[in-house]
Amino acid sequence: MLLIEFAVVLAAILIGARLGGIGLGVMGGLGLAVLTFVFGLKPATAPIDVMLMIVAVITAAGCLQAAGGMDFLVHVAEKLLRRHPKRITWFAPLITYTFTVFAGTGHVAYSVLPVIAEVARESGIRPERPLSISVISSQAGITANPISAATVALLSLLSPEGVGLPDILMIAIPATLFGTLAGAFVASRLGVELDQDPIYQAKLAAGDLPSNTGAEQAVLPRSARWSVWIFLAAAFSVVMLGSFPALRPSWGAGDQLVRLDMAQAIQIVMLSASALILLISKVDPDQVVRGSVFRAGAAAVIGIFGIAWMGDTFIQGNIAFFSSNIQAAVSAAPWLFAIALFGMSILLYSQAATIRALLPLGIALGIPAPALIAMFPSVNGYFFIPNYPTVIAAINFDQTGTTRIGRWLLNHSFMLPGLTCSFISVTSGFALIQLLM
Repeated sequence: MLLIEFAVVLAAILIGARLGGIGLGVMGGLGLAVLTFVFGLKPATAPIDVMLMIVAVITAAGCLQAAGGMDFLVHVAEKLLRRHPKRITWFAPLITYTFTVFAGTGHVAYSVLPVIAEVARESGIRPERPLSISVISSQAGITANPISAATVALLSLLSPEGVGLPDILMIAIPATLFGTLAGAFVASRLGVELDQDPIYQAKLAAGDLPSNTGAEQAVLPRSARWSVWIFLAAAFSVVMLGSFPALRPSWGAGDQLVRLDMAQAIQIVMLSASALILLISKVDPDQVVRGSVFRAGAAAVIGIFGIAWMGDTFIQGNIAFFSSNIQAAVSAAPWLFAIALFGMSILLYSQAATIRALLPLGIALGIPAPALIAMFPSVNGYFFIPNYPTVIAAINFDQTGTTRIGRWLLNHSFMLPGLTCSFISVTSGFALIQLLM
């Protein structure tokens, strides 16, 4: 019976991933219906707190985008890249990583990828090198962001274990930075030099490449800079409230003192930031919901709703089997669970959905919370199958043709930098928990 139930869960994930968008969430709902009405499993509690936190964060990020804050960040990044073009393979991934840590979504990379491709070609650098690792680092930053959907999901699951936001960040930030730098080192050695690449030379000879004209100077409203500072202040406030619980209000409840929990704190702070950005920038609220950041975030919320609910139900309904048959192996070699997280992220295309779908199993199997934090970056497996939007965008933006999918599908430009970043991030995480936790 368990195998049939697992087949239902896997089918819902595979079909939902193929549908894309909200398809993942609604297929999760259909799978949940089969598990409940056909197999009689008791539905788990829906991840309402996580969903509300994510809604609050994507609303603030959407307001930032609508106010021109994202464009302002791209403008600053372009200046830096053009000032140091020969170091673009190192600087570009750090920029996309920082953007994601700041904005909470890897989709912000879309705006800077064409700049990276253009500056690299102007400088005679093979664009494949900075573009490949920049896409990888834009996803690695998700697991280092204090208000990303994935971090929020991890915090909500591990907080009963006594884990706070600082515990996650002090491991995830340096670990993913080490992984990004290691990936940049590997990327800097990809392929032949640009002037020796046969595909580029053929395009050049055929006149298929436009001349380098440089980027046009964007005219940004004054509110763009203010929106950036407001969003940054909100993110900093979340970190401070998580680091110092005494900053959060408390109320008496009989003989106990009840303090505002972090889920509510994040929701209040980010909704307040959204309101301030709208008031100062005078952006039409309809423009916020039409933006790419808000749309992508809304799809992620629906995905978490269906997939996480279905996954929790399946795990809780079969926890006795998992505990008796898998616990010993995973406890002896926690890295096996990291491989499972990596594989699930390839299927789900969502770090947050991967955490909500699989981490409850890790907790139930008795894997220590510090080990689960160390394995957190393993959910960045988007790149493995080269069909994620940022991967496709990077390929399309590289007019030289150096960033590409190989003949055998998996031998693409992003594989080696991505595997290196994931491996070094996780191994660094395990080393850091030995030193810091």
